[in-house]
Amino acid sequence: MSINKVIISGGGTGGHIFPAIAIANQIKISYPNADILFVGAEGKMEMEKVPKAGYKIVGLPIRGLQRKLTIKNLSFPFKLISSLLKAKRIVKEFKPDIAIGVGGYASAAIVRVAAKKGVPTLVQEQNSYPGITNKWLAKRAKTICVSYDGLERFFPKEKIVKTGNPVRSEVVNIKGKKEKGLSHFNLTPHKKTVLVIGGSLGAGTINASFGQDIQNLLDKDLQVIWQCGKYYHANLKPIVKALNSKLVYLNDFIYEMDLAYAAADYIVSRAGAMSVSELCLVGKPTILVPSPNVSEDHQTKNAMALVNENAAILVKDIEAKQKLIDTIIGLDQDLDRQKELSSEIIKLGIDNAPERILKEIEKILN
Repeated sequence: MSINKVIISGGGTGGHIFPAIAIANQIKISYPNADILFVGAEGKMEMEKVPKAGYKIVGLPIRGLQRKLTIKNLSFPFKLISSLLKAKRIVKEFKPDIAIGVGGYASAAIVRVAAKKGVPTLVQEQNSYPGITNKWLAKRAKTICVSYDGLERFFPKEKIVKTGNPVRSEVVNIKGKKEKGLSHFNLTPHKKTVLVIGGSLGAGTINASFGQDIQNLLDKDLQVIWQCGKYYHANLKPIVKALNSKLVYLNDFIYEMDLAYAAADYIVSRAGAMSVSELCLVGKPTILVPSPNVSEDHQTKNAMALVNENAAILVKDIEAKQKLIDTIIGLDQDLDRQKELSSEIIKLGIDNAPERILKEIEKILN
C-alpha cells in the first residue's frame, strides 16, 4: 500500500504541534513521496513552527469561545462558519487519504469536515483527560491513539489504541551524556543537580519558589539548572547574580534539553502532556508542579497518572512557595525514594510512539 495525501490538523500549543510534526516525520520516513498538508489556526504558533519543520500549512480563522463574557465572543459564529467553509474547500481540493487531528480548534473544523465527506480520520490525544475537541471528533474517528490508560471513560473502547505520545527523540537520547551535560552548563561533577523546567514560557510559581529559597538548595550542596522562561528572565537574573555562586545556571530557554536531562539527578517540572512523556523516557526522580491555568485542569490529571503509580511526587501550585524547596531537599536525602521514582517512571515510557501511530494509519488505509 501507499500513503499519498495526509492532512494533519491541530495546534495552539507546542503540546499539540510537536506530536503532529513527529507523526508527519514518521510518515515521510516510510513514504517519502507522501504529500502532507497541515491545517492550523491563523495567528497561532503552528503557523510559524510547522513551516520551520519543512511542511506546508494553511490557516483557518477559527477561534475558541472565551470562558468569560467578552466582545470577542460576538465574532465566534462568523469565524466558525468561515472556517468550516474553508475546511470544505481544502478537503475537496486536496483529496486526502486520511485526516489526523491532534487537538486544538483547527482540527475540530477540518477533521469533522473530512469525516463527513467520507475521509477516514484518526485522533491523537496527548493528555490523560481529553480536550473538548478530541472528545467531539472521537465519534467519527476510526482510531483514537492515546498515551494513558483509562480513557474508556471518554472514548469508545473499541477505537482506543495506546501508542504513547510522539516525543522529540533527540531530546530523550541522554545515555552517556552526563559528563558533557555538566560541562556544558559549567557545573561540577561532584554535586547533585536539580533541573527546573516550567515550559518555554516559564512557570511563575516555580520561579517564585526558587527565587526566594534557592540558597537553601546551595546550602545543602545541590546545584541548579534553571530554565525560567522569557517573561521572568530579566527579574531573576539579579537574584541569581546576588548569590555569587557558580552552582546556578539560569537561562530563559534551554535548547540542549538532552544535555540538561542527562546532567540532572532530580527534575522539577510542570505536567504538560509532552513534558510528562519525555520525563517517562528520561527516568529521573521527578517532582511535578501542575499549572492551574490550563483548561479542564489537564496538568493535574497528567501528574496524578504518574503519582498514582509512585512514579512522581506532586506539589500543588498553590503550595509550591511553602513546600517545593523542602520537597527537593527531602528527596535528596531519601535514596530509597529516588530509586523507586526512577524505576516506576521509566516503566511508563513509550519510546516508539510515531511508529505505533503510523501502523494505525496503515491499518485504517488497508
